[in-house]
Amino acid sequence: MERTYVMIKPDGVKRKIVGEIISRIERAGYDIARIKSIIPSIALAKEHYKALEGKDYFLPNCEFIASGTVVAMIVYGHNAIDGIRKMIGSTQVEDRLPGTIRFDFSTELSRNVIHGSDSKESAEREIELWYPELSS
Repeated sequence: MERTYVMIKPDGVKRKIVGEIISRIERAGYDIARIKSIIPSIALAKEHYKALEGKDYFLPNCEFIASGTVVAMIVYGHNAIDGIRKMIGSTQVEDRLPGTIRFDFSTELSRNVIHGSDSKESAEREIELWYPELSS
């Protein structure tokens, strides 16, 4: 069993597709261990996207996820990190495959509905960041 961090971004929440996304995750056999709605501060957003610091899209990404409610989840399951990433699909519009969450729901490159950790290290860092109450 592996755990990962998944976040439905403000565009997904505003468009009322949270339930559909959660259903897809659960139907794929994953368990949602923790879930909460939160409006992130810009400081939390900057820490979340820290690896992108210095890139021209760093601040717009931070401002976007701090612009409204997100749904933050800890998801468990066999091969959860890779499995969830495949289910989410590519950030690049031209690489999105039919049936992926981003293909089905994203409206543009930066408004791509969902985030999923890309590695075990990222998952642990993001879980600690978004769920500090779980840290020992």
